[in-house]
Amino acid sequence: MNEKLDFIFSRRSVRHFTRQPISDAQIEAILQAGMSAPSARAKDPWRFAVTRRAEDLKAMRSIAPNGSMLTGAAAAFLVCGDITQAHENQESYMLQDVSACIENMLLSINGLGLGGCWIGIHPRPRRVEGMRDYFNFPDSIVPIAAIALGHPEKRPEKRTRFRAEYILVDR
Repeated sequence: MNEKLDFIFSRRSVRHFTRQPISDAQIEAILQAGMSAPSARAKDPWRFAVTRRAEDLKAMRSIAPNGSMLTGAAAAFLVCGDITQAHENQESYMLQDVSACIENMLLSINGLGLGGCWIGIHPRPRRVEGMRDYFNFPDSIVPIAAIALGHPEKRPEKRTRFRAEYILVDR
């Protein structure tokens, strides 16, 4: 692994957090990094809910059964897309843009010495509608993923999933 890319190889899903709080400056830095992602035709369809409230984290966990780490997180993002702002109002462009934003957020979380975990919401209708209803978003806002955020209890080892057999070269 190239050491210059350690910020990528050391980014891992963190599911266990300390009780240390997340600052406003850290939240803003993560959002700035997310909103620096590429976007088809620079439409920037991403939208966010941010919470540190225990009742919100618990509610998000009940909507996303795979999000058990939310209840131990110091904060969470709900990362959404606005279909009316996506290039040609296309879901595929919105999903690509928001996914790039999420990855930037996860890399910035790692770069700040924090831990995060991507929790899938879209395309499961119960999760999408549940998050939309809970945060009182209009129908044009599509919840894509949640990110649990906190100070990690421990740092997972860096790694890559590189597989040469997945690559077709010069064809």
